Amino acid sequence: LQRMLSIAVEVDRSPNCSSCKIADVIFPFILNIPLRNQREAFLNTMDSQLLRCKVLELMFQHSCEVPTNMPLSLAKILYFLSHSVLLQYQEEAAICERWDEMLQYLTLLLLSYQNVVLGHLRSALSERMDLIIKKAKPKLQDDDHITQLDIHLNIENFLSRLQQVLGEEPFPLQIKEKVHMLQ
Repeated sequence: LQRMLSIAVEVDRSPNCSSCKIADVIFPFILNIPLRNQREAFLNTMDSQLLRCKVLELMFQHSCEVPTNMPLSLAKILYFLSHSVLLQYQEEAAICERWDEMLQYLTLLLLSYQNVVLGHLRSALSERMDLIIKKAKPKLQDDDHITQLDIHLNIENFLSRLQQVLGEEPFPLQIKEKVHMLQ
């Protein structure tokens, strides 16, 4: 299935457009995957980094109280960190597990996005080969230019939101590690 999805993304002249269409179809099914390890297995085994980005972007858009219309970028990933509430399908899990899963997917989105940008994966396969041969620099968007201060402020905002939820409880070690890795 993952290989077929990857091929479906690449056969079009616009992989970006194909991945959006496929992600729109897949997204409702992902919401119905009952267990975290099954969701993670599905997302981690995706062959197409671009499709993974689009699916994760939809998940986070769905989990934001106020969705944003900015294109996928580093700034949008920071927006998700600051504005995502817990993912809707996680109602059964403990609160710390739900935040941990959200951070896991945010990190996966960041890594996938980096692969998309560096590998020119938004371009058609024929154009991509030319870009790779010419060692062309990745095409960054305006929203990809973020500062250390932006990162720091969004991390602090996230930690304060999490502290409000946890109350007096200390941060679990796994969440501290994921926040540090994301930063």
